[in-house]
Amino acid sequence: MTAAPPKKKKSIREISPIDVYKLLPRTNCGECGEANCMAYATRLVNGELLLTDCPPIHTDEYPGPREKLEILLAPPVRTVTIGTGDYAMDVGGKYVLQRHDFTYHNPTPIAIDVNDLMPEEELIERVRRIGDFSYNYIGRKLTLNAIAVRSVSNDPEKFRSTVKAVSSASRFPLILCALDARVMSAGLDAAKGRRPLIYAATESNWKEMADLARAHSAPLAVFAPDNLVLLRSLAATLLACGVRDLVLDPGTFPDEGLGDTIANFTAVRTAATKQFDDLFGFPLLGVPLTVWAGSELSEDVLKWREAITASMLISRYSDLLIMHSLDGWVLLPQLIWRFNLYTDPRKPVSVEAGVRTFGRPDSSSPVLITTNYALTYFTVESDIKSANLDCYLIVADTGGLSVESAVAGRNFTAEGIAQALRENNAASLVSHTTLIIPGLAARLSGETEEATGWKILVGPKDSSGISQFLRDRWHVES
Repeated sequence: MTAAPPKKKKSIREISPIDVYKLLPRTNCGECGEANCMAYATRLVNGELLLTDCPPIHTDEYPGPREKLEILLAPPVRTVTIGTGDYAMDVGGKYVLQRHDFTYHNPTPIAIDVNDLMPEEELIERVRRIGDFSYNYIGRKLTLNAIAVRSVSNDPEKFRSTVKAVSSASRFPLILCALDARVMSAGLDAAKGRRPLIYAATESNWKEMADLARAHSAPLAVFAPDNLVLLRSLAATLLACGVRDLVLDPGTFPDEGLGDTIANFTAVRTAATKQFDDLFGFPLLGVPLTVWAGSELSEDVLKWREAITASMLISRYSDLLIMHSLDGWVLLPQLIWRFNLYTDPRKPVSVEAGVRTFGRPDSSSPVLITTNYALTYFTVESDIKSANLDCYLIVADTGGLSVESAVAGRNFTAEGIAQALRENNAASLVSHTTLIIPGLAARLSGETEEATGWKILVGPKDSSGISQFLRDRWHVES
């Protein structure tokens, strides 16, 4: 097996909007939502819009330019789809090594394992728990994403039966884990139409696994633990065999081997994004599950090690994880870290501006105002709900900035507050003209009274104090 030399291409940061504009229809039709094709080209290069946002380029009139654009805009790390329909998940699709250079795409899916020696009742209950696991974080529902079915018995019929049971109980994408091609074939037969990830092709079974991947049109993971030369060579061989959708596993070694694991993942991703090595330009698979193969007897210590390993791999640069523990304290840090890592660093996380109604307010109820930074809003919302308050909350558009930042940056001003009151018809909601502003915006109180004509009360700096503030002040001040 021999590996072809890396292929050079332009980085997304080196592509000029002019390069893209020249290949567009240039009709300025506005179907993309932009004023003209140049504006669309700029946002396309910035990763803010997709090629699919331009309907004309996908007509029969522009097949050549469309193909050139697809090649020009293709990320160095290929996007691979696992699963089908509404539950399909995309992995990879990365353009850069560091997040601050460009937005990361396709948040790392987390798969939880089951195995073919589990009693059926225990198996179905675990599948149910995987599907039900969720956490609401600043208005976003964070969930698990896939199920990894492991062959422990090495028995084709046991594996077939387990995959069939999991497929019936869940629509989550599947990762089928078996190194014996006979066992894998049985599992794939039971998962027909599900497009599972085949795990894994190795130095000894690559031909059989490649045949299965082609026969079932399924993506294939390539496993070469701690051997990047072999990993690259296997990728070249499988590509030559006609298997296009690959996922690379350089091996996950916990504890003392974690440093080498991170070094290998970093080396592969660097080669793909900096040197544009096509043979390393595939999603990376990390397996924190491997900590459970160690000699440690304490489950709590194993869970802690799994959590640490998973967090490190999400950071550097795993596009897919297979984990074991379903404990909240192990999984929630991964889900929240993934959410934060995969937000656009150029755009604060925000909520829609407008007026929110809590409880059953009447014309004498308090009116409060805050910014549309997601963490600020959902903290205020939670504190209002937990205190069972009846009130109106106006959410002002501050570009997704928090109160303190918005005040400092002049995104939250007296004029802006006056505009928010007008746009939300605040005067029609209540019979009074008293507005409560955040304590961190206290310096705006005087000029806000002038700009709005409303009486301004300066509320607490921390929204947890809203309930006590209203008890002490509202019946007096209103």
